[in-house]
Amino acid sequence: MSTETSEAQAQRITSALANTERPERPSALSTSITFGWRALLKIKHVPEQLFDVTVFPVVMTLLFTYLFGGAIAGSVDNYIAYLAPGILVQSVLMITMYTGTTLRTDLDKGVFDRFRSLPIWRPSALVGMLLGDAVRFTVAAIVTSVVCLLIGWRPAGGFAGVVLGVLLLLVFAFSLGWVWTFLSMLLRSPNAVMGVAMMVMMPLVFASNIFVDPSTMPGWLQAWVNVNPVSHLVTAVRALMDGMSPGADLTLTLVWSVALVAVFGSLTMWKYRDPQ
Repeated sequence: MSTETSEAQAQRITSALANTERPERPSALSTSITFGWRALLKIKHVPEQLFDVTVFPVVMTLLFTYLFGGAIAGSVDNYIAYLAPGILVQSVLMITMYTGTTLRTDLDKGVFDRFRSLPIWRPSALVGMLLGDAVRFTVAAIVTSVVCLLIGWRPAGGFAGVVLGVLLLLVFAFSLGWVWTFLSMLLRSPNAVMGVAMMVMMPLVFASNIFVDPSTMPGWLQAWVNVNPVSHLVTAVRALMDGMSPGADLTLTLVWSVALVAVFGSLTMWKYRDPQ
């Protein structure tokens, strides 16, 4: 009986190997989604990764609101109306830096060497990783928004304005992620990626209009704030959440997003194809 079973299994294996029909190649979208799902599965096995999208936004929101609210606006209630869209942007953009450290860790483990050998759309592993991170960014945005609402924020644009503002933020965060992926291809350790990313993010986030009105700053600093892409993003998000027209700031934010993807996406793929 066992001999017959073995022969039957051998025949099925031979038949499968003899089949010359090649399976259809997966599309770029399907492979990107698959790698995005892979990025989310990491959270299942290492739930500590949710720390930066849950605890960090809460701490940052409460810290800046109650630390600066009275000094800058006279009260928390007055300050939260100005701060909420900005702290939402800050919380998400700071989290994007972990994209580079995660990728650098995977590169060190040799995971992406296997991905390069697969017959799939080459950028899908990187695009999928960024799509998976977009889910984490969404969680951070929701957590930050809820905290702001609990301490008195009432956006004039309502639910629709908040959703539009978050969507614009996610577009920019996805584009900024390509900067960190490129850094992860250049630098040799996750700590090095985080260190350089922090040096880049500090002037972008803190020398902007997130916390205070730029009119209170010295002229030289105002000049930087006026060309800072994060300032344009914050102004556009603030306008959408207040139910106002974002005007040119929306256009500038989208232009910056396209430029970041075009430049750093191309550089990343160049290094990804030729890692040596």
